[in-house]
Amino acid sequence: MINSQDVKNGTCIRMDGKLYFVIEFLHVKPGKGNTIMRVKLKDVVSGAVIERRFNIGEKLEDVRVERRQYQYLYKDNEDFIFMNQETYEQIPIAKEKIVGVDFLCEGFVVDVIFDASSETVLYAELPTKVELTVAYTEPGLKGDTATNALKPATMENGATVRVPLFIDTGERIRIDTRDGSYIERAK
Repeated sequence: MINSQDVKNGTCIRMDGKLYFVIEFLHVKPGKGNTIMRVKLKDVVSGAVIERRFNIGEKLEDVRVERRQYQYLYKDNEDFIFMNQETYEQIPIAKEKIVGVDFLCEGFVVDVIFDASSETVLYAELPTKVELTVAYTEPGLKGDTATNALKPATMENGATVRVPLFIDTGERIRIDTRDGSYIERAK
């Protein structure tokens, strides 16, 4: 148990039978009354963000989480199989628990977040930026760069990304896994 004034960004708490990560917190001292904590919480499972207020000194149930690196091996029916790079232990993770699953390729190393007390997988998270090869895109027309026009491109893993007109088939590009947007050409 921790006191409400001890929460920080990244703290994981259990509330109403669900796990939440603190993404933002603020001490509020109104003109009258007690100081309160205004906290934004992100649901680990659904990703929904809620805002709650806690009185100073209120007890919260904290959850110890561990972040370990696992390598993606292959897809087995609906689950994705990952391997611990130190122990070579393999674990299945459901598609819904993988952040940025559309940009996952074999061999990628991801962070898997565990509830340390029960050793259950909370979720897996790809790096913020990944490099992928463009498998197919329509050729851009010369001189057609007056605006920031985008065209669809199919990546090596089947994902579709909107890229600038100058990107051609076979090029490696960087993609933001949070929203699937094009960042830049890979060097």
